[in-house]
Amino acid sequence: MSEAETVASDTETTDAPQDAVVTSSRPRRDPVGWTMWSIAALLGIGALLMASIALGRSNNGTSAGATGTGGAVATTTPAASADATIDFNAKPGAEWKPYDPTLQPAPGGTEHKIEMHAIEKVIEVAPGVTQEMWTFNGIVPGTTLRGKVGDLFTITLINDGKIEHSIDFHASKVAWNVEMRSIKPGESLVYQFKAKFAGAFMYHCGTAPALHHIGNGMYGAIIIDPPVLAPVDHEYLLVQSELYTGPEGKPADLTKMMAQQADAVVFNGYVSQYKFSPIRVEPNERVRVWVVDAGPSENSSFHIVGTIFDTVFKEGSYALQPDARQGGSQALDLQPAQGGFVEFTFDAAGLYPIVTHKFANVGKGALGLFQAGEVATTATVAGH
Repeated sequence: MSEAETVASDTETTDAPQDAVVTSSRPRRDPVGWTMWSIAALLGIGALLMASIALGRSNNGTSAGATGTGGAVATTTPAASADATIDFNAKPGAEWKPYDPTLQPAPGGTEHKIEMHAIEKVIEVAPGVTQEMWTFNGIVPGTTLRGKVGDLFTITLINDGKIEHSIDFHASKVAWNVEMRSIKPGESLVYQFKAKFAGAFMYHCGTAPALHHIGNGMYGAIIIDPPVLAPVDHEYLLVQSELYTGPEGKPADLTKMMAQQADAVVFNGYVSQYKFSPIRVEPNERVRVWVVDAGPSENSSFHIVGTIFDTVFKEGSYALQPDARQGGSQALDLQPAQGGFVEFTFDAAGLYPIVTHKFANVGKGALGLFQAGEVATTATVAGH
C-alpha cells in the first residue's frame, strides 16, 4: 500500500514513508492528446487570466511616472523575482508519478494508532519546479486517515524537521494548548481523540504563523464516515490547496500568502496532475469523490464537466440524495477547511474535466480529467 493510501490500522503503528510520490494500483491510460474543445477553452481562459495576474503583480515595487502626450503612464522596471516560475504549458518528466487519489475503505476495529512525522523535504510541485515543502510523512497532502464515528485515534507526532511543528485535527474536540502544542526538532507528542462526528475534515500544522505552515504543505485529510454510506464502485480523495512559490528548492513565500497572491491552485499538491494522468473509470460505474479545501485562503466550487452530482454531502450532512425529487447538483461549494463528497456516474465513454468553477484558478493548475472507458484521441489540447 502506498503512503497516500495509508490509513489508520487497528492497533498498529504506520511506518514513515520512504518516498514522496505514489502510484495507483489501478492501470492508467494516458491519452496522447485530447479532443475536447471545452478543455481548450478552459486553458485559454486560464492563460488570459494568468497574464492579467502577472501584469497586476508587476506593479509591486514600481513607481508611477508622468503621463506623456500619448496618455501612457511611465513606470520603473521591477526587479526580477527570485521565486520559481511555473510554466503551465510544461509536461512532467518521464519519471514523474501522480499522487494516487484512491481512497481506501475505513479499516476495521475501533482504535487506530498512527505515527506521523513532520519532515521538511524538497518536492516537485509542477513540471520542473521544486520547493522545500513542510510535510506530514514526506508527502503533500499528508497521509490520509479514515475511520467511523466513535473510533479512537491515537496519533504520535514526531518532529524530524529543522523547525517547530504541531498538528491540529479538525475531527477532534481537544484542548488546543495540550494536543496542538508546538514541538521542537527531535521532540514528539501523543494526540488522542474520539471521532464524535462524521465528515471530511482537514488536519494541519498550527505552529505560528499557521498560514505559512499550511501554505507550505502541512495539511491532509481525515475522513470520518457517516453511519450509513452507500456502496460505490470507486472512491477518490481530492484536496484543493494553493502554491506560493519561493526560490527553486526553497520554502514557499509567506509575503505572497499574506497578500493572497497564489502562483497555482492544485488538487493533491501538484499542478494539473490528473490532466497528465487521468483518473480511469468505466461508463455507468458509480463514483464517490471526497473533496477537502485545505486552502489556506482560496475557496472551491468543485465541478466535473459532463456529469451531474445526484448525491452531495457537505460539512457532516447530506444536502442531496437520489429520491423522487430527482434533484441534481452542479458543484460542491467549499470554503477553506471545509469538506464533503459527491457521487455521480458517466453515461458515455469519454474525457470529463475536473475543475473548480472559479475559473480564475483553472488555468493556474486546478484542472484534471476523469477518463471513462477507452477513448480514441487524435488531437492535442492547447499544445499538451
